[in-house]
Amino acid sequence: MNAKPALISAQALVGAGLIDAEAAKQAESVGRHYAIRVTPAMAALIDSYGEPIKKQFLPDISELTQMPEELSDPIGDDAHSPTPGLVHRYPDRVLLKPISVCPVYCRYCFRRETVGSAPAMKPTEISDAVAYIANHPEIWEVVLTGGDPLMLKPPSLARIIKQLEVISHVKILRIHTRVPIADPDRVSPELVAAVKGTGRLSSYVAIHCNHASELTEAAVKAAALFADAGIPLLGQSVLLAGVNAEIGPLEDLMRALVASRIRPYYLHHLDLAPGTARFRVDISVGQELMKALRGRVSGLCQPTYVLDVPGGYGKSPLTPSYVQASEKGNWVISDPFGQEHRYPPPVAGLVDD
Repeated sequence: MNAKPALISAQALVGAGLIDAEAAKQAESVGRHYAIRVTPAMAALIDSYGEPIKKQFLPDISELTQMPEELSDPIGDDAHSPTPGLVHRYPDRVLLKPISVCPVYCRYCFRRETVGSAPAMKPTEISDAVAYIANHPEIWEVVLTGGDPLMLKPPSLARIIKQLEVISHVKILRIHTRVPIADPDRVSPELVAAVKGTGRLSSYVAIHCNHASELTEAAVKAAALFADAGIPLLGQSVLLAGVNAEIGPLEDLMRALVASRIRPYYLHHLDLAPGTARFRVDISVGQELMKALRGRVSGLCQPTYVLDVPGGYGKSPLTPSYVQASEKGNWVISDPFGQEHRYPPPVAGLVDD
C-alpha cells in the first residue's frame, strides 16, 4: 500500500479537514511566499493535540507581516558561505546543506526564505564543498543540515558521507533532522546504514522536537533504529509561545526526549525570521523556564538555552546565573529552589602557585 502524500497546498489542508474554506484563502496567500508541507503523521497529531502542533505547521496570515527587526538571513549563513551550500562560521566545524527539502515546513523556520524552494546542491557544488573541507585542516566536525538531509535517498546520503570519511582531519558527523518525528516511516535500516557509514566518523543525529506529543510510538521506534545502531541521539528544540513556553509542556518535552534515548542538547531562543513574531517570547521568560526546569527534572533533561546572535556571530548561552560575588568575598549561590547560600573562596596563602 502506498503511503499517503504530504499536504502541500491550502486546498489539501482543507481536504484533510485541518482548515476551513475561509482560512484557505489566507493560507493560499501565505503559500505564495513560504512553502507548505504537512505529513500525515503531523496531520494526525493536529487532530489529537490541536494548538501546539497546529501552530507549528499550519500557515497563518500573520506570517506576511514582517517586523522591523526580522531578517531574511537571521543567523548570517550567507556572510559565512565560502562555497554554495557550505557555512563556515566556527573554526572547527562547518554546515553542509545538500538539500533544501524538509518533511514538514515549520512556520517559524529561520531558513524559511529558501527551504522548499532553493534547488538541491549540484554534484559539482558538493565536490567543491568537500574540497574546501579537505583544504582546511582545522575542520573537525561536519554538520549536515538544510533542509533536512534525511530526505535524501540512502545511496545519495551515503555518497556524501563517503566523501567526508576520506578526509583525515574530519572526525565528527552530525545530522540535523526532523524526519524521525515528522515522517518516521522514512527511517529504514538502509538510511541508518548510510548515516553510520564505515564507522570511521563518529556520527550523531540531532532530532528537532518541540512538544512531547510529537514523540509518538512510530517516532520513538524510528529514533531507536539509530540508537540501536550505536548512533547517539541529541534533541534540539525551539522555545515557542503557545507550544512549549510554559514549564509544564517544557518539562514534559524534556522528560519524553530522555525517555526516548534522545539527550536534550539545545533549547533555541527563536531566531528573527520574517513573520514569526507570534512565536516569540522574551529572553527573561526563557531564563525563568530554565531555572524552573533545573529544580524539577534530572540533569539528563537540561538543554543549553542559546541564542544564535543575529548577523552570523554564533551561538551564545542564555543560561541564567546561579552565582554572584558578595561584598565580603564569599560567593552567594542560588539553589534550584530559589534559596541563597554562602560559599567561601580559597584561603589565601594555602594554594600552590
